[in-house]
Amino acid sequence: MIEKVELLAPAGNLEKLKIAIIYGADAVYIGGKKFGLRTYGGNFSPEEMQEGIEFAHSKNKKVYVTVNIFAHNNDLGDLPEYILELEKLQVDGVLVSDLGVFSIVRSTAPDLPVHISTQANNTNWASIKAWTDMGAQRVVLARELSLREIKKIREKCDVELEMFVHGAMCISYSGRCVMSNYMTGRDSNRGACAQACRWKYALVESQRPDEYFPIEEDSNGTYIFNSKDLCLLPYIKDVINSGVNSLKIEGRMKSIYYVAGIVKIYREAIDMYYASPEKMDAQQKSWQEALTKVSHRQYTSGFFIDKPTGDDHVYNTSACTQTADFVGMVLEYDEKSGYALVEQRNNMKTGQRIEVFQPNLPAYEQEISEMIDEDENTILVAPHPQQKVRMKMQQPVEPFAMLRRDITTK
Repeated sequence: MIEKVELLAPAGNLEKLKIAIIYGADAVYIGGKKFGLRTYGGNFSPEEMQEGIEFAHSKNKKVYVTVNIFAHNNDLGDLPEYILELEKLQVDGVLVSDLGVFSIVRSTAPDLPVHISTQANNTNWASIKAWTDMGAQRVVLARELSLREIKKIREKCDVELEMFVHGAMCISYSGRCVMSNYMTGRDSNRGACAQACRWKYALVESQRPDEYFPIEEDSNGTYIFNSKDLCLLPYIKDVINSGVNSLKIEGRMKSIYYVAGIVKIYREAIDMYYASPEKMDAQQKSWQEALTKVSHRQYTSGFFIDKPTGDDHVYNTSACTQTADFVGMVLEYDEKSGYALVEQRNNMKTGQRIEVFQPNLPAYEQEISEMIDEDENTILVAPHPQQKVRMKMQQPVEPFAMLRRDITTK
């Protein structure tokens, strides 16, 4: 039996972990309250981590924990105890980037699988072999690699390889940046990045300190460091054929709607590759359309095909866009009555046309014809955040199905 590549999804909190797995991820990567690179990503307490790991393992899925800060001396005191805690929780691996952290993990918990983070800038087979020789079970490839380079690394190295296939791209080298540190005092390499690269910039000449020169056509400034988002879905065949073991989606700070939507699309693409690869080209258009329905910047293939050019950046805004709004999530469904219990997540009212997309059942569209609140009153609008309503469904739905409406529908 051919072993499929792993689909690895971000999980910024417990709800996102469960959604990622329900929508088809083979594994998730999470962060604890310290030692990770997403200080503002929600992150997991030990109790939440235990619940998440138990949930994942009950579904035969895996959980990896980020321990990938570039540590300073005062970070190291609590590290051994934390590593032992992760080992006790039976995590499936930890991601590290700092050589000192790697050494402490290996000596503290020799049987705990260690994955080398993309922050370690692994751009060649020699560095990957060096990590392998020291005991790493997996290496996350730098984003700055082409398909040809990845194939060469696969040819030379006998270790699990992981690569990013979707999500935000950083202007710095594999995420190692100091812009945030210098401009805000928030250390990007210790989890507190302020995303200073996404801000609006103008050019200033030293002898003219009060004169700001726009460096693009727009008079409001420019976002010269604002990369488009990575999307390798059109090249998924090449990605899998390159010999990598795990396909990684970026986005621990994204919403459950983002996680569900992106994971579902890549799950379908991977499964179709192994079952009916000849059908994939015909499916690309609908997959690409679905990708635009979740929050994103314009898409780029990054370094995978060729080196990025000026066309791989967005110069007029740092904002994300999407063509659909997430309006509700199904909590329960009663087959006899055809009603679903729905939790409101955005403006939702009768008469709106919505799309229902689900973990396993087919997606479909319908109009919201009726809503009943918890006091059994028929209502026209569900205005309260996370309000629970019963809604008549035109087709069967499953728990965690998501309702979305076109962004132009009010």
